Formats: sequence, C-alpha cells, structure tokens
Amino acid sequence: MKELNRITMDPAVMGGKPCIRGMRVTVGTIVGVMATGKAIEEVLAAYPYIEREDILQALTYAAWRSEEKDLPLVS
Repeated sequence: MKELNRITMDPAVMGGKPCIRGMRVTVGTIVGVMATGKAIEEVLAAYPYIEREDILQALTYAAWRSEEKDLPLVS
C-alpha cells in the first residue's frame, strides 16, 4: 500500500478521527460525500481547501480500514 501521508490523527482535532492533513475534514466526511454519488470535482468544489490526492488517500484509507480485523484482547 502506498504511503498515506495526508491522513492524520490528532486527539486535539475532531477527537482523533482520521482527517485530511490535520484539518477538520474527516476521512468519513469525504467517503460519505463520495458515497452519495458526487464526483471528485464536486467534492473539490465543496471543499476548496483540499486537493485531489487528499480524496484519493481518504478512499484508500477507508478501503484499508474496511479490511482490517479487530481481535479481542485475551487476558
């Protein structure tokens, strides 16, 4: 997988949710907008301070997380 250097997680920004470059735009927001059928160009118009690569990395991150498996801790 390529490096996801535009996805940041900071407890002080959006409660630590994965965000775009430390801004208050979460990966979930971008994926949610894309899921409504919006094209990348429409997302860029709605969020003019993000870039195409931000959207592509948000989608890559979301796909990676959807495949991750959570295992319970055994004491």
